[in-house]
Amino acid sequence: MNKKFKNTKDMKRNFIKREDNREIKEILIENLNEKSLKKSVALTGVIEKISQTGGPTIFEINDGTGNLSLKGFVSPGERAYPEIKEGDYVKVIISLEEFNGEIEGDIKKIFKKIDEEKTKLKKEIENRQRERAKVNPVNFLFDDPILLKLRNKFINAATEIRLAIFQGRSIIIRHHCDTDGYSAAFALERAILPLIEKQHMSEKASWEFFTRAPSMAPYYEIDDSIRDTAFSLKNVAKFSNKMPLIIIVDNGSTEADLMAIKHGKIHGESFIVIDHHKYEEDVISREVIEHINPFLVEESGTKMSAGMLCAELARFVNPEVKNIEQIPALAGLADRIYLENPTAVEKYLEIAKKQGYSKELLEDISLVIEYISSKIRFMEVREYIEVLFGEPRDKQKNLIELMAPFIKELDEKGLNIGKSNAKLENINGITLQLVYIEETYPGFGFFPKPGRSIGLLHDNLQYEKKLDKVVSIGVMETAMTFRATDNSNFSVHDLIKFLNEKIPEAFVEGGGHKNAGSITFLPNKKERIVELVKEFIKKRTI
Repeated sequence: MNKKFKNTKDMKRNFIKREDNREIKEILIENLNEKSLKKSVALTGVIEKISQTGGPTIFEINDGTGNLSLKGFVSPGERAYPEIKEGDYVKVIISLEEFNGEIEGDIKKIFKKIDEEKTKLKKEIENRQRERAKVNPVNFLFDDPILLKLRNKFINAATEIRLAIFQGRSIIIRHHCDTDGYSAAFALERAILPLIEKQHMSEKASWEFFTRAPSMAPYYEIDDSIRDTAFSLKNVAKFSNKMPLIIIVDNGSTEADLMAIKHGKIHGESFIVIDHHKYEEDVISREVIEHINPFLVEESGTKMSAGMLCAELARFVNPEVKNIEQIPALAGLADRIYLENPTAVEKYLEIAKKQGYSKELLEDISLVIEYISSKIRFMEVREYIEVLFGEPRDKQKNLIELMAPFIKELDEKGLNIGKSNAKLENINGITLQLVYIEETYPGFGFFPKPGRSIGLLHDNLQYEKKLDKVVSIGVMETAMTFRATDNSNFSVHDLIKFLNEKIPEAFVEGGGHKNAGSITFLPNKKERIVELVKEFIKKRTI
């Protein structure tokens, strides 16, 4: 059954003689198509995966231009070609067939490459993968100065993402659970999935080699890292998958992310971070393949959101990516980038309007995303999220028209509940608005969530009282969420330092933007933390 060539010359030929004297051409996987069906061809590549079914043995081969499933059959459930192992470099003669609408090969002969031939083929495959991974840089949708400064980082990140796909590695996108985070992850998802499907010549491959996972915490926490790693190690053991490339978006830049990233690296995972949150010290860049953040080029992350960054990066990863033109405007509005960079948001809005997205529609979409994200929490729900982002557009329109008015009523209710229970205090000209969340709102599952509730109250107080020096705080048993105006001279990052100096036994942690963030602490220190926050605000006014 497993006959070998009579001499080594046969193995080196690009054309192999068949019994009827017709020639079998050696071909690259990327050149296979429907016209190739029913033909016999030769392939060379590396066997990346072997799966035994109740029928044939399935070998997955990668030649550097794509992956193809090959069937070897002896008898039902019997291992075909047992001498061939995962990681072997081979030459194979196959007949191309169609199965469930996808092209696969039926093995006629297979030969293991050894010594110099193996080394040569390995190098050829690596060179093909790296050549395909090279990015043909595109122009930005809008030439913002921040983007231009980050251009080389975009090219590097896109190259590494493409290389991971062509190497057959899984990709996990971890994103913050809000509109900006979802926008960032969805933009990259739209770019990556078609490349995965093309690489493996299978639409189903996008489910095996890609995962998008929301993170509730404003950083990549060790819990998420353990889950990602355990899931990946299981797939390595069970399905012979490779350890993944993990892309962290709208999170990942701070010291709070460091432990989780280092933990993943121990197990063979690699990381790319695309974020816009401020950090005290860049401890992440040396741990990851690429780190994209405006602060790395001495720009502010309040001028460019993660969704804006990732929508631009998606076009470097896959210039043919579709349905992302509206995302920068959606993310910029949701994260209030217009306060610091109105020009960028206006430019992106012009692009979105050409796709049929008005500012009002984008705001309604953001509202629905915020509500849906609070309900699905850690779930991926890929198909549902596709509808939210306009796939298809008519269903998106119907969903937004149904949900947005309902959610606005919930927001109004949450605002009125908060207003009736908020405590206002003047601290040297700064208006402090304090709301005890658990004592005020119904509890788990209530919408708006604490962060959104405080945001609504914060905006409303400025509007109703015509104030420009406001700090609004939502107090929970073990956490606080903050919103502050620029004129209040507040800083979440400076507050965390202050609290850790004053009350180290509270073990305060947190992050976010200067004027919008959150902290955690021990429950028995809550009231003391409240006192110290007031002291911090007072000191900033002197």
